[in-house]
Amino acid sequence: MENTTEMAGVHLSAKQKLLVFSLVLLTFVTGTSEFVIVGLLSRIASSLEVTISSAGALVSCFAFAVAVGTPIVVVLVSRYPAYPLMLGCMSIFIAGNIASALSSAYFWLLGARVVTAVVCGLMQTIAMTVASAIPASKRGLVVSLVFSGFTIASILGVPLGTWIGQTGGWNMAFWFTAGLGFISLAMLSLTVPRNLKGTPSSLKNQFGLLAHARMITAFFAPALSLAATYAVYTYIMPILEHELLIPARYTSLILLLFGVASIISTLLAGKIAAHDGLRKLRFIFLLQAIILVSLYFTLHSTVLGLITIFLIGLAIYLFNVTFQLYLIDLAGEYSPSAKVFAASLFPVSVNFGIAVGAAIGGLIATNFGLPYTGWMGGLLALAAALLTFISVHMQKKKS
Repeated sequence: MENTTEMAGVHLSAKQKLLVFSLVLLTFVTGTSEFVIVGLLSRIASSLEVTISSAGALVSCFAFAVAVGTPIVVVLVSRYPAYPLMLGCMSIFIAGNIASALSSAYFWLLGARVVTAVVCGLMQTIAMTVASAIPASKRGLVVSLVFSGFTIASILGVPLGTWIGQTGGWNMAFWFTAGLGFISLAMLSLTVPRNLKGTPSSLKNQFGLLAHARMITAFFAPALSLAATYAVYTYIMPILEHELLIPARYTSLILLLFGVASIISTLLAGKIAAHDGLRKLRFIFLLQAIILVSLYFTLHSTVLGLITIFLIGLAIYLFNVTFQLYLIDLAGEYSPSAKVFAASLFPVSVNFGIAVGAAIGGLIATNFGLPYTGWMGGLLALAAALLTFISVHMQKKKS
């Protein structure tokens, strides 16, 4: 078991490989559960007799639940070992998806999604703290591998779940994610080390991290970048069907291509993080703003519109490894006992951004039209670039 082999340039034992695979599977399962609903908004809205913006609120409320619930729950449970926490959360996750599948009313579905969201945030936090610890010399690549679960979800899980939901009814998509949850539960029970102890820390030490300006900018910059993308991506199905006039039978394939772009984005994120990523992201966010605004001008052409959507996917996760590790490093500087709480801030940031983007995108789409979501996305990406410029300036000043 101690013999090591090479995986993606990182020397890991067989046991460590299985653990990393299990964590990737975890992020794949939770990512599929969170985002599969995007491809089914129109059907859910029709089935439950609500507006498309109300259906979109299922995305934003899930994300808000992660953003608000995760840090609170992390503070309460961070002292407990990872093994029982992971298994308990995955059991609740499975129950939440079964409840979603059985929902026949909008508010029942909303409640089930909120419960599922909180345990997703906690599991993702624990997964990232475990991943960032092995091996220390290559943690950026290991974290990016675990993050790849979200992008694999975009490539495989979301299109497959969307197809299942379109073919058998949207409820079947949640039976599918519940089934994935059972597989993940089995893998976690076999691979998560039982000797990973919690890190007791006072509420003052943990929430005290938020008093530092560098923590604040490191939290909101990735949030704004994701908000920029999700102002558009949440409504990707109506955009494809009503603006680009693409038949519904091809939309799952386009979501698959978007997923391919996003996994490339995740792999590039590891390389960006390894070479002064914070400085590079200043300009990457500016480029993201240009791409999003260009959507307004390319929706008149199917080919140009699809190219723009692919580029949006290519930019979506370029920041993730840099800011995940930056938040943990800042916690090590300000309050080492609050590292788990700091790790929770990244999924909170991401989901806060998704929630804001989905909500603002819904308002823009309803009041101005779908093409204008690109303009809003561009403004949000510009704000992310500005905060990253500020972060680099504060880092330089500190050193």
